[in-house]
Amino acid sequence: MQILVSELIVRYMERLGIEYIFGMPGAHILPVYDSLYDSSIKAILAKHEQGASFMAGGYARASGKIGACITTAGPGATNLVTGIANAYADRQPLLIITGETSTHIFGKGGLQESSGEGGSIDQNALFKGITRYNKIIERSDYLANVLNRASSILLSANSGPVLLSFPYNIQKELVDESLLDHIKTQRNIRIKPDNSQLVSKLSTLVREAENPVIVAGFGCIKSGGQQVVSELSKMLQIPVTTSLKAKGVIDEQSPYSLGSLGVTSYSKAYQYICEKSDLLIFLGSAFNERTSYLWDKNLMDNKKIAQVDINEEQLEKVFKADVAIYGDIKDVVSDLLKQLKTQPKPNKKPIDLHSSIKSEHNASEHDAEVFKSRFPLVEQFFSRLQKSFPENIQIFDDNIIFAQNFFNVSIANRYYPNSGISSLGQAIPAAIGARFSRQQPTFAILGDGGFQMCCMEIMTAVNYDLPLNIILFNNATMGLIRKNQSQQYNDRYINCDFINPDYKALAQSFAINYSRIAKESDLDNIFSNTDFNNTINLIEIMIDKDRFPNYISKR
Repeated sequence: MQILVSELIVRYMERLGIEYIFGMPGAHILPVYDSLYDSSIKAILAKHEQGASFMAGGYARASGKIGACITTAGPGATNLVTGIANAYADRQPLLIITGETSTHIFGKGGLQESSGEGGSIDQNALFKGITRYNKIIERSDYLANVLNRASSILLSANSGPVLLSFPYNIQKELVDESLLDHIKTQRNIRIKPDNSQLVSKLSTLVREAENPVIVAGFGCIKSGGQQVVSELSKMLQIPVTTSLKAKGVIDEQSPYSLGSLGVTSYSKAYQYICEKSDLLIFLGSAFNERTSYLWDKNLMDNKKIAQVDINEEQLEKVFKADVAIYGDIKDVVSDLLKQLKTQPKPNKKPIDLHSSIKSEHNASEHDAEVFKSRFPLVEQFFSRLQKSFPENIQIFDDNIIFAQNFFNVSIANRYYPNSGISSLGQAIPAAIGARFSRQQPTFAILGDGGFQMCCMEIMTAVNYDLPLNIILFNNATMGLIRKNQSQQYNDRYINCDFINPDYKALAQSFAINYSRIAKESDLDNIFSNTDFNNTINLIEIMIDKDRFPNYISKR
């Protein structure tokens, strides 16, 4: 039976398990939209294509499934760039479908043409550095090969964005529907590598170490390895510190939690590692600039190093390891636990994570207290949020520094910081995408600068009756820029301050709930009277633009 290419594309996405596709229609992609009309895939209309790409990324992060977005040619595609770049940096499985002018007018100056012919925009070149694969499909006779290539990336353990652009006339061509049977749309059964010898070596390192520390990264969460990492930590009393993305690998209120490691963190992790640890066990952690304090040598000196990662490219990328294991975190740690349980447990003194730390490599205890005293309402808000929702919430956070230090994440919650390329304005659309995946209280946390980059997407939540809680920090400035200009440029402020709109009036225009936190008693009212589960809420927290976190950037 012959079907349109546009219908085949939609059926292909259905077989991949795609449930939602975020985007905006345009003339050049309408054949695919028409095929979506009768599909099980629900098309979600965003307010801007960048918002659509962030929604697809948020959906992918929260669900572990393939996210998808769709736009028309030209500006529809180019508006996706930042969200796709974010997904590329985070290795998120994203399928992007764009339209294109008909092939017979390539090079003739067609409206919104992106073929690269005749001086038109070269879409392939534009997206080459931020996709794992991108292709303008100019003929339908090799369509199966293209889709198989796309599937191999989208279904891999180390995925990334795939962009397929379909000229208008190709979408309307007929192909045999049996073509679908030759396209891979299911993950292969993963063959577990034999890491027994390397795991034995790791076991020996662990048992011989006096003060091992686990540095847990997002790979632990991606593999579903939180429970086994927690079990390993508890069984051998091994402290755990996490990257920012991995908050919640173990309960951060656990006696074995060192908090998150990083330049904006006031936890004791840095001092403990520098002064006590003799073995660092990296589990799914890329050890990037933020986590590593710009690759500070003090963290690694005079220590054994072990690393486990599902991405071979990450192994020994920034340091030499005594043992490096390519494998799934959950599998490897489970095997490690089995080996450790078959041998007598080593006799070790109970650890005391609160013992005095002599050095001043990181923020001192006094500095941490000063930091907290500068933002009392923010600290109290996160304390109340933590008590009110010990489990079953998801948070998308543009701001990161406050939650990193004030919010303890449990294994039963999900915290998604502004990672990837750290793009402001992603929290609201990403949270919307995630809310389609998980029907649980969802929070988008961001500053007033980032808010004004994406606030139009609140109407997407309104349009789909999607509950969402937006926490807005109002200091009428680009906080990080003002901080740097104060500390490094002698208070020479330029392009950081601005006038905010009336957020209460803005919320009313969206027909959503509004609250304002300017004093401690406001917190009581909000946590007593706000429905965080079933409504859309904009909560404005007032902070002083001239109160800065203490850390000093090394840039």
